Amino acid sequence: MNRKRSGPAGMPSSFKAGGWKHSGAVRIILLLLFVLLFYVSLAPRLVPETYDIALNSKSEHEIKAPHQIVDEKATLEAQEKAAEKVDSVYSNVGLHNELLIDEILIRIDQLNQDDQVTTQDKVDIYRREIPERLDQYISSFIQSNSNSTAYSANLLAEMKSVVEEQQYSIPEETFYKMPKLTSEQISEMRTVSREIVRKVSGESIADAETARITVPELVNASSLSQRAEREIVQELARFVITPNKFYDKDATEEAKVQAKQNTPAVVIKQGDPIVKAGEVITQDIYDRLDSLGLLKEEKNYLPQLGVFLLSLLFVSALVGYREFMAALASSSSPTTGKRSNVQWLMLLLIFALNLLLMHLVALAHSERWPYIAFLAPVALGSMLVTLLLDMHLGIVSAILFSCLSSIILNVGQETVFDFQYGFVTAVVSFASVLAIHRASQRSSILKAGVMASLFGSIAVVALQLVQSDVEQGQMLQTVGFMLVSGLFTAVLVIGLMPFFELTFGILSALKLVELSNPNHPLLRKLLTETPGTYHHSLMVGNLSEAAAEAVGANGLLCRVGSFYHDVGKTKRPSYFIENQNGGANPHDKLDPKVSASIIIAHARDGAEMLRQHKIPKPIRDIAEQHHGTTFLKFFYYKAVKQAEAQGVENQWTEDDFRYPGPKAQSKEAAIVGIADSVEAAVRSLDHPTVDQVEAIIAKIIKDRLDDQQFNECDLTIREMDKIAETLKETVIGMFHSRIEYPDDKSLKSRGDAKEQQE
Repeated sequence: MNRKRSGPAGMPSSFKAGGWKHSGAVRIILLLLFVLLFYVSLAPRLVPETYDIALNSKSEHEIKAPHQIVDEKATLEAQEKAAEKVDSVYSNVGLHNELLIDEILIRIDQLNQDDQVTTQDKVDIYRREIPERLDQYISSFIQSNSNSTAYSANLLAEMKSVVEEQQYSIPEETFYKMPKLTSEQISEMRTVSREIVRKVSGESIADAETARITVPELVNASSLSQRAEREIVQELARFVITPNKFYDKDATEEAKVQAKQNTPAVVIKQGDPIVKAGEVITQDIYDRLDSLGLLKEEKNYLPQLGVFLLSLLFVSALVGYREFMAALASSSSPTTGKRSNVQWLMLLLIFALNLLLMHLVALAHSERWPYIAFLAPVALGSMLVTLLLDMHLGIVSAILFSCLSSIILNVGQETVFDFQYGFVTAVVSFASVLAIHRASQRSSILKAGVMASLFGSIAVVALQLVQSDVEQGQMLQTVGFMLVSGLFTAVLVIGLMPFFELTFGILSALKLVELSNPNHPLLRKLLTETPGTYHHSLMVGNLSEAAAEAVGANGLLCRVGSFYHDVGKTKRPSYFIENQNGGANPHDKLDPKVSASIIIAHARDGAEMLRQHKIPKPIRDIAEQHHGTTFLKFFYYKAVKQAEAQGVENQWTEDDFRYPGPKAQSKEAAIVGIADSVEAAVRSLDHPTVDQVEAIIAKIIKDRLDDQQFNECDLTIREMDKIAETLKETVIGMFHSRIEYPDDKSLKSRGDAKEQQE
């Protein structure tokens, strides 16, 4: 447990430093604002406004449809009209009546060969049996097809009725000619009659009388030579030719059902006026309002409750994100734990901005631009979160934006969610997050925008190819919107990054990588004017980065902060031992207090130079805080010894030889301070051993801990042990000729090298 210096009224100084940024009450307020944001974003889509309207009264408002809905009454009317336009369906029934005429002629041949039957009896038999044979033939056909799926019972019944209705009556004189036929004649007649009936019945026949007209011509063109033969075949053919095309009731009803099903639903589109101000509420209008849930007949808070629970669920997803909560609790840097509420506030603004842009694009939805929702910069929030916070939280944000976009961009639909918008948002967001999470320069954002455009276009093309009714023009329009959306998102991210970085003191990884460029003016100045300090800063960067990562702090911030932490030494390079190159030491001729003032000034000078070059505050803080309020022992003891030698009373106190601070306010500043001292001390050893390195690191950390240099940052004893172990492993290979740090008893005799390093 680390020790804290108390402030007024016993208040810990770390609490005062954190203020609202650590307040649990503030965090609760921010989370409630998140719930409110989600509710306000979703309510217009999910909770329609209701009206107190009575039937036959005049409406005081113009009421528009809050979302698209099917007009049930109008749809039913359209379906009925479509069914009325359906023509009656007629189905063909293959009766094969050529078989019937063949049976009749065979019967005539059999009876004519019976000499015991008189001619008159034969005539009477023909008159009776031939009509009966047609009835029997039709009845047999119906019976054999009663269980068949080819013909329905209604169709067979219709056939029997129509055949009976259009049955042909054979003339009386024809029956008297039949007994005179010989077997040879009948044989020829059978062949001819079958062919004639087959030919006529091969066509669809609804009216048998019309079909029978062609029979005489066919008979005359046949091979029959005798008049009696032709007359009998003609009359028998007319008799057996029946209708074969009948009204199909079942098929007609099925066609009407299909017509109803194929009739497009009549929809009331979002924004369509249902009733105008002053218009009388008819039953039809009242029913439409009721179907849209716009009548305030009774209070129903269920939709509001549903939206609230949905909003609460989204916020819970953020709060429950384990890695993000661990980062908030770790107080690892100005961009994570130390400003956890700052993170939440920034996250709130990012979500609000992204949701606002979604709503603005959704307002532009129209029949002309049905797919304009794909123009929304849905990946904006995920990209900003990834760049300003971390990739994993960016992925969580992408999932939330996918859910939100499927509701907000779902304009003019009856369903709550439209999966295509959610799917495309997920694809675009994941692609951009993965493309940008290791970005090293601003141009990488444009590359991520191109990736978002590419993958988004592939996603919408895939979705629309599945929908076979999508026109080519609509697909091109959608792809165009996606291409513009990705690039527009990248431009927005580039424009908004400086705002969030400056407003919230966020130092993104992208900005840190840019600042680590050796061509930065300050680093070039450091290299050319103070090469020793430049090399020292690089070594401190390596040490501090490793130590920071060991305790979950921001290693990249420590590294870049180390590059700039001693930039103030460029004001008076020769007064710092690493830049003297074995030459004369100017401190030998200076008053100890003046020397101390020069050494102390480099922290203040560095912070000011960084401020002038608009270097972000977290790096300025490291430059100003890495020495904290540490004590310049060597110059103090030198001043005491000088006073003793002159025989005067010492007028200086230890506070006169301390850095003005402030003490380290973050883990990063504390780690850089430790690494700075460790690098200088290790290089002061001629032939360091592992034990010596370990002892030096332990002493530096203990001295600073005893001096309460860590009281205003959240560095724990356990983390200090990890830092010590990591530094020991890192510095083993860094053995350079730096002067050894003296301990308290030998400081008076070991020279000024260490103090000049600081």
